[in-house]
Amino acid sequence: MRRTLVLLIAAALIATLRPAAQAQVSKVRVGFSARTISAGAAPFAVATKMGWFKNDGIEVTVVPLAGSQASVQNVASGELPFALADVPALAAARTQGLRAKIYYSAYQGNITRLAVPADSSIQKVSDLRGKTIGVISMGSGVLFAKAAVASAGLDPEKDIKIVVAGEGAQTAAMVRSRQVDALSQFDTQYAMVENAGIKLRMLDAGEIDHYPGNGFVALEETIRTRRKEAAAVARGYAKGTIFAMNNPEAAIRILYEVFPQARPTGKDEVTAIRDDIKVLQARIANWRLENAGVPRWGESSEARCAQYLDFLRKWGVIKEKLGVHDVVTNELIDEINNFDPNRVAAEAQAYRFK
Repeated sequence: MRRTLVLLIAAALIATLRPAAQAQVSKVRVGFSARTISAGAAPFAVATKMGWFKNDGIEVTVVPLAGSQASVQNVASGELPFALADVPALAAARTQGLRAKIYYSAYQGNITRLAVPADSSIQKVSDLRGKTIGVISMGSGVLFAKAAVASAGLDPEKDIKIVVAGEGAQTAAMVRSRQVDALSQFDTQYAMVENAGIKLRMLDAGEIDHYPGNGFVALEETIRTRRKEAAAVARGYAKGTIFAMNNPEAAIRILYEVFPQARPTGKDEVTAIRDDIKVLQARIANWRLENAGVPRWGESSEARCAQYLDFLRKWGVIKEKLGVHDVVTNELIDEINNFDPNRVAAEAQAYRFK
């Protein structure tokens, strides 16, 4: 009788505690500035697979969006608490009154570049006069293209034409059929275009090529009231970044497991993994901390951000002067970096996909 009573009490306690434990995990939706999930999303997949998000009390859902402007708009409307977006999109919204900041610089190099087919007669940005530039969407790559051509002495409203070229194979088809003369897209997309058989050549757009890329954007109020979640999202992403840099193949295999839609169709597994490692390597080049000369994951170089904002104002992307602290903050960086990166790297190197 006593044993039965003890078992009943224990069962009641477990039933009482289980909902409380489940309630500790917050579901968080994070914007990703591309219409499709590709190798660039590997850090999210790895952090999910390794349990890093869950250990920090969150469950992350990645939401594909049509570029940085769409990501900023979703944060502004409150639809999403966090999103990966670039500085031009955030700065433009900030001049319109949006009180949001990048609190984690994910890409320390500028992932968006101008590119042309390898055999194109176009050799420099000023040669784009009268040419058609293809972007992924009208919310991705447009501001970069306009700033780049303006800095080369062209009128972005009159001297070029910007059209939507889509992503990956769709972009490759438009380049192949000469519907576009150049592209203003980002690193992983260019790798996918080359995987589709189009060799590309990057144009030197000067200083803008060396400015920072996307970071996690959130409203100032969100950073203040959901600080723990904000740090957890970025910390998991940082760990996933380190893992992917140290074991790209495992990261791609994990990507396919967590995001099955990311697995390429029409390719055998060996070819798919080989091609997606190439895509991932393109992004890895822009994750490296040495690109910005910062020591901590996600830290924003205030000097480089200030230069970027001055550049954007000089060439008409934004109409008002912004201070660096209007756009970025490093206030969460200590919390985000509360882990051992060497341990994560070692874990990645020893990881064998099962």
